[in-house]
Amino acid sequence: MAATVTVSGRTDPGLLASLDPLLREWLPRQRWFAGKGRPITGFSLVSATELLPVGTRLGLYHLLVRTHQSAAPGDCYQLLIGVREALPPRLAPALIGHVTQGPLTGRTVFDALYDTRPAEVLLEALRTGARIGGLRCERDPEQKIRSGLVPRRLTGEQSNSSVVYGDTFILKLLRRVVPGVNPDLELPLALAREGCPRVPAPTAWIYGDPGEGESEPYVLAVLQPYVQGAADGWELALRELAKGEDFVAEARALGRATAEVHGALARALPTATLGQAQIRPMAAGMTERLDAAAQAVPALRPYAPALRTAFTALADLAAEGHTWTAQRVHGDLHLGQCLRSSSGEWALIDFEGEPARPLAERRMPQPTVRDVAGMLRSFDYAAHSADPSAPLWAHACRAAYCSGYAEVAGVDPRTDPVLLRAHETDKAVYEVVYEARHRPDWLPVPLSAIHRLAAPDLP
Repeated sequence: MAATVTVSGRTDPGLLASLDPLLREWLPRQRWFAGKGRPITGFSLVSATELLPVGTRLGLYHLLVRTHQSAAPGDCYQLLIGVREALPPRLAPALIGHVTQGPLTGRTVFDALYDTRPAEVLLEALRTGARIGGLRCERDPEQKIRSGLVPRRLTGEQSNSSVVYGDTFILKLLRRVVPGVNPDLELPLALAREGCPRVPAPTAWIYGDPGEGESEPYVLAVLQPYVQGAADGWELALRELAKGEDFVAEARALGRATAEVHGALARALPTATLGQAQIRPMAAGMTERLDAAAQAVPALRPYAPALRTAFTALADLAAEGHTWTAQRVHGDLHLGQCLRSSSGEWALIDFEGEPARPLAERRMPQPTVRDVAGMLRSFDYAAHSADPSAPLWAHACRAAYCSGYAEVAGVDPRTDPVLLRAHETDKAVYEVVYEARHRPDWLPVPLSAIHRLAAPDLP
């Protein structure tokens, strides 16, 4: 590794003092910042590693920074901070700011993933399995990583950051990080051991040492093979809609792929049986989320009593002695988490789960219908993105997806309507809150599902 390293942000408060006023302005503007709407009152440094010396033309810091909001410790974020005397025009979108205090005074700092050299440094560390200060790179010895692959940063709305290397690998850099086993590495590794071809096997990954008072390391980044020529499921669905084409064959194939992944996960990792003791708190949590959502979004309130029956029906069924199997699942499955290769095969990606949920919850066994419900909602979103809206298109896709799933799993998710309705209702309630807060123009999409799910004669 060509980089030189000094460590420990915990003993260099001057570095954070240099960056503090700039990060307070820059962080809340990032798509992946989870604390929007609450002012940042301060920062604490979990770790700092110098990857390229700051005294040279391009300096590079790797930071784990914990935000403080409302005077309380908040989330920890992974930052790659580039340091230059001046920023060339091509890096203007990456600007964080010009430092006016502390050890970096007079320099310009920027989001380093926009620059090729920092991205090359990361790949070389992964290729060599480097240990750099508090950073530890590990890799699958069976997979080769060539040096010299040209990096390019992926644009678009993401909750993390991604870099593609020469159409060979893609590096996902997690932004909001927590110590512990991250399912975005854990599950693909388990699927690789099972030989499941539906998920790219991790090639290499980066751990960060535990912070002060923490016992488990951070999973910071995962490098996987890049699926060349692949079409994003969301974009593909929208293109077919725009052409007036159905998506039934693709939806059926996607259902089969989902069932294959679920089957491999059930073989690779422990499963559990959910009875009344487990379902009662699950239904109660769904009810609590509904009540909180109805308080936050007035448009939801007229539907709340009818929606609540979806959760009480599930609890009643469990009280009668019904049980369900739970296992590890994707946790946040939708069309945007699926790739169709040029050969027509579907792959599932991004196993992090819903980032806003606690890590322990994301790693719990769940009914597989949770993933099914997420995909059914995604078809609905795609149909409502068309002009005009195409509810019949969504209905056909939902049916085809469930049929394809049944072809592999041997059980159609629609044969357990109580469980499916509860999970789809819970997902739609979550969507209502999200859209009301972040994309009010999209609020009619989940509300249309709410109207359907609240109806007494559900299809």
